[in-house]
Amino acid sequence: MSDADYASFLDKANENSGGASAQQSGKSYGTKSVNTAVPAALEDVEEVYVSEADEPFEAVSLKFDGEGIDAGECIDELKKLLGHDGEVESVSEKEFDPRGQYTKVVDAVKKAGDGKVSIFSVDVSGTRKEYYVVSVDKEEGRVVGLKALAVES
Repeated sequence: MSDADYASFLDKANENSGGASAQQSGKSYGTKSVNTAVPAALEDVEEVYVSEADEPFEAVSLKFDGEGIDAGECIDELKKLLGHDGEVESVSEKEFDPRGQYTKVVDAVKKAGDGKVSIFSVDVSGTRKEYYVVSVDKEEGRVVGLKALAVES
């Protein structure tokens, strides 16, 4: 078997049953995450969310004219920003990071935004979720942060 044949075999083996591949490519998984300039504080974050997929965090920078993103009434606004109509839930920092391994992520988001951080889980499909760690940058009129794909079966 040639290297190309083997690579093709691996690609097919890594496809999920829906036909879309779950790649560790740093590309968007199912929700919109960037439509405006990304703050420099987020571009240097090279952390990985540990789950069955171990995916890197990606920058989030979306135009936004509201005052804040937090639980409650803002979940519908967040769904609109992400272009997502599925389940979105607010998650506490302790639930998201019980071992304190994502402090660099949270700190970078605080620095890029207004110092306040909200965390959400977004159901993408089946066992796949995206975790959003976001803040509001009122000066630039945007929601900024980081997101990562988690595979939890």
